[in-house]
Amino acid sequence: MPSEYAKSLGARLRSIRQQQGLSLQGVEEKSNGRWKAVVVGSYERGDRAVTVSRLAELAEFYRVPVAELLPDGTGVRHDSAGKIVLDLERLYDLTEEDLTYIARYARAIQQQRGDYNGRVLSIRADDLRSLAIVYDCSTDALVERLTEHGVLVEDPRAFFAS
Repeated sequence: MPSEYAKSLGARLRSIRQQQGLSLQGVEEKSNGRWKAVVVGSYERGDRAVTVSRLAELAEFYRVPVAELLPDGTGVRHDSAGKIVLDLERLYDLTEEDLTYIARYARAIQQQRGDYNGRVLSIRADDLRSLAIVYDCSTDALVERLTEHGVLVEDPRAFFAS
């Protein structure tokens, strides 16, 4: 009997395959027989364990990151970061090249919002996801990078306290 994890993984695999408009037979045909319909079907049902290397190969075949094949709740796909607040003075003063896109994005958001208080800027979850795509990482990894550079504000109210 398949474990709950195996069932969840299988459901995720099926979802990705279906999003791509492929039947099990279509997977076999598109892969020129590399991926047998019966094998992929058994992965999707959770009847057959899939190794990490085979999962990586399947992700490559589907052209998705491996993490997208993993079910929710694994800690890998789930991005816990929601809205964050940036210390703009610190961000704009840094000369770190790996923050260039974030600084540019922050300036664009300031322009769009007409928000020029110059001290802090809220970055919504959708903005954060977009930035993570630019940096080719998860939102959690991006938040960690921002934390390491000291540009995240824990308590924005402290900026406005006299």
